[in-house]
Amino acid sequence: MRKLFIAIILLGFIATAKANIIINNTANAPANLITQDEEIPAESASFTQELKKRFIEGGPGFMGIVLICLILGLAIAIERILFLNLATTNTKKLTDGVEEALSSGGVDAAKEFCRNTKGPVASIFYQGLDRMDEGIESAEKAVVAYGGVQMGQLEKNVSWISLFIALAPMLGFMGTVIGMIQAFDKIEAAGDMQPSLVAGGIKVALLTTVFGLIVAIILQVFYNYIVAKIDSIVNDMEDASITLIDILVAKKK
Repeated sequence: MRKLFIAIILLGFIATAKANIIINNTANAPANLITQDEEIPAESASFTQELKKRFIEGGPGFMGIVLICLILGLAIAIERILFLNLATTNTKKLTDGVEEALSSGGVDAAKEFCRNTKGPVASIFYQGLDRMDEGIESAEKAVVAYGGVQMGQLEKNVSWISLFIALAPMLGFMGTVIGMIQAFDKIEAAGDMQPSLVAGGIKVALLTTVFGLIVAIILQVFYNYIVAKIDSIVNDMEDASITLIDILVAKKK
């Protein structure tokens, strides 16, 4: 996971550097080429071209940092979604299989069935069955304790997504403030209030804010889905754990 983060950060810096190069090339381009680009109708520009254009106009500084927040947040979100989907288990099938294994082959057969089943619920069942010889209370404590461990695994790295959700708009607002300061510096240097002096700074300010909010909205959708998925798995874990204890109590009788 650490290597993945390093690779993503490097890609973000490369994208930022590339945006900076494009800005410099655009600034040094001949006037006739710029005029030709300006003559292209706005309707002919695709969404990606327009997005790229606005990103470059916002400046590679804050826009690049916001882009890194988006890349890292999406990387963590995709990793968590894949992990949670793999962690989802058919608890009804699992409990029926454990109950059948206990009836036919005893605790060892039930442990083997859990060992061959993927998911946190099967791991919790295995820990409870492993403490079966020590009594029902020991098995129940093992189920509760290992359930907490599995819950921590499900929630791993989710806090980073919430950090990027908060960080992206804050960076956008910081870009807004800096853009406004630059606009007022130009007014002060010119000694006159001309729209052409402040238009560029205000435009940069608004673009950084918009992109920061877009990143936060995208990551918020993924974050809510992940939290809902975790809650669903945890509820299944709790229900299945209660069912396992009931099965063990019935077997002891």
